[in-house]
Amino acid sequence: MISSASSPRLAYVAGTFDTKARELGYLAERLAAMGVPVCTVDLSTSGCESAADVRPQEVALHHPQGGAGVFTGDRGSAVTAMALAFENFILTRTDVGGLLSAGGSGATALATPAMRALPVGVPKLMVSTVASGDVRPYVGPSDICMMYSVTDVQGLNRISQRVLANAAHALGGMVLERAEVLATKPAIGLTMFGVTTPCVQSATALLEADYDCLVFHATGTGGQSMEKLADSRLLAGVIDVTTTEIADELMGGVFSAGAERLDAIARSRVPYVGSCGALDMVNFAALETVPVRYRERKLYRHNANVTLMRTSVDDNVAIGRFLAEKLNRMTGPVRFFLPEGGVSMLDAQGQPFWDPAADQALFDTLEIEFHASAERQLLRSPLHLNDPGFAAQLVHAFKEIAG
Repeated sequence: MISSASSPRLAYVAGTFDTKARELGYLAERLAAMGVPVCTVDLSTSGCESAADVRPQEVALHHPQGGAGVFTGDRGSAVTAMALAFENFILTRTDVGGLLSAGGSGATALATPAMRALPVGVPKLMVSTVASGDVRPYVGPSDICMMYSVTDVQGLNRISQRVLANAAHALGGMVLERAEVLATKPAIGLTMFGVTTPCVQSATALLEADYDCLVFHATGTGGQSMEKLADSRLLAGVIDVTTTEIADELMGGVFSAGAERLDAIARSRVPYVGSCGALDMVNFAALETVPVRYRERKLYRHNANVTLMRTSVDDNVAIGRFLAEKLNRMTGPVRFFLPEGGVSMLDAQGQPFWDPAADQALFDTLEIEFHASAERQLLRSPLHLNDPGFAAQLVHAFKEIAG
């Protein structure tokens, strides 16, 4: 995609030029005034004439069904199809220095899939009327900058001009002054939660002389971000200490990384060491948000905004099956550890979530469903997950399979 550091890098300004030509043109003008080369891309589906550098018909050719798949006559399906076409289009370009767009919810849905498809580190900025709300569906696991437009992106006025100029200058600065990071060590991804922090800190201390340790907070987006880097071949391996996002996915918690969790590991065949970190809990918001069906379960108020629910025997059987199915699809080197002493700070003797029967259900299910091979091994450890010795076991296994 990005051919080399010496290639000309363009700032792509994309959007619906049939309704936002003035605003998008202003962004392009501000970038050009900074000395940033610009390429404008029209994502309109109306069929109107376009003065952009790349016209909608050219973008539409990148849809699997070509232009006929985009220009359907139905606005809803046309916008969805154009978003896919633009995502495919941007991946064919070898000169992307950054991507900038502006508009309402429709324009945001059009541009951000292409932004998410770009590698982490390529500048991406979306000026949007929806940027002050929940932007997770638009940003996902990527490093998209979302800027609230304040006024609607409709015409140029004293507010919109300032906001749009700031956006153009921000992207221009990122394109012109893009930092070249000298990577001297391979990168490894680790997943952490507050209740698994000692394990990850111990593992990092043992690894950091040889690896660039990238720690991801396992709150849904964290797991997605780690897997995006694995898909992008930017990780030399993964130590997935904290797989708690799977419990949230299956039990309806707020920190799910989606049903696709672990799929990128299978696709990339990256060396993988995993464990059961924080699978003793499902995360909800304030106590009153816990679903009625769970109100009689063992709940722990972590703080005013976070309520934890202890996973049951049945929950852990379901989690074990999910994990085993994912692990069995991995063809790269895999070592998955079962910490029999407990899976989080709260799952230890004398702590609120100590429940050996629930943990045993998880471990036994994994052993029954897991398909072991020379490359793929399931390993029991008598230690607690946060015991320094357990971190040492994870690191030893990783170094063994990573070569």
